[in-house]
Amino acid sequence: MTMTILKPGLLTTIQDSGRRGFQQYGVIVGGAMDTLSYRMGEMLLQQAPSAALEFTLIGPTVKFNCDAVFCLTGANFHPLLNEKPCRMWKPVFAEKGSILKLGSCKDGARGYLHIKGGIQVKKVLNSYSTYIRAGIGGFKGRPLQKGDELPIPESKPVQKGKWGILPGDWLIKSRDAEIRVVKGTEYDRFAEKSRNAFINCIFTISKDADRMGYRLMGDSPLITKEPIQLLSEAVTFGTVQVPPSGQPIILMADCQTTGGYPKLAQVVSVDLPKLAQLQPFSKIRFQLISLEEAQKLYIQQEKALRRLEIMLKH
Repeated sequence: MTMTILKPGLLTTIQDSGRRGFQQYGVIVGGAMDTLSYRMGEMLLQQAPSAALEFTLIGPTVKFNCDAVFCLTGANFHPLLNEKPCRMWKPVFAEKGSILKLGSCKDGARGYLHIKGGIQVKKVLNSYSTYIRAGIGGFKGRPLQKGDELPIPESKPVQKGKWGILPGDWLIKSRDAEIRVVKGTEYDRFAEKSRNAFINCIFTISKDADRMGYRLMGDSPLITKEPIQLLSEAVTFGTVQVPPSGQPIILMADCQTTGGYPKLAQVVSVDLPKLAQLQPFSKIRFQLISLEEAQKLYIQQEKALRRLEIMLKH
């Protein structure tokens, strides 16, 4: 029982919640860029986190070679199931031979195709996620190609359920965003003018934006009070580093495990999904908040997700 990739789309890979516990060996966490959409899709199918497809800007076309139940989350790629509009954010039943077409997205950047029972690939280092640079995880450790046959379990129509959700405020719908950050390790070592510019100016995501990081373009370079040399230390998804060019880089899901550039800020956890849905040339404005505020926002989000999970089970 399989699902055939008829058209691969753009950078379509298998992802899950990430490969944790191996950073000390230089193995990245990776996983879904928009963790919120990914988690909600798995909740809608009422299953533990499993292997799902992530696609960027242009979605894939797939053929179900068995009866299957699926769910689409993330940005709207205008899905068609057997040439008919297909709802997102809701479990949908596809009969054997059905073809699901995903187009391009106007707003947002990434979408997710979840399968009831998950895509049946093997875990590598406790994760299904594709780590492209190492060639491990997912399907043969690479982005999907035309003709790939992904093993999936067969489902029955009764498993599709009658529930669905409206993404509402969960998902960003514009090309621009305000991103909340807390101070980074070297925040106070930057010149006051640069600190003010970071908060008060608008930055543009350059064309150099991928799963590893977003290079930003600002009006003027951000500089430290004096030249500094740092030993490489741990970095993570959302770390804002400033290289010698003075133009900041936001590290994303596939970022390296250590970095030696000054760390100006850290994007708060609840805004990482918003960041993941921004396209190249989107505008960003940063808002500095306290660590206590960031923790409060995270707790509020987790409580909301827990309520959603409970409601979907009843």
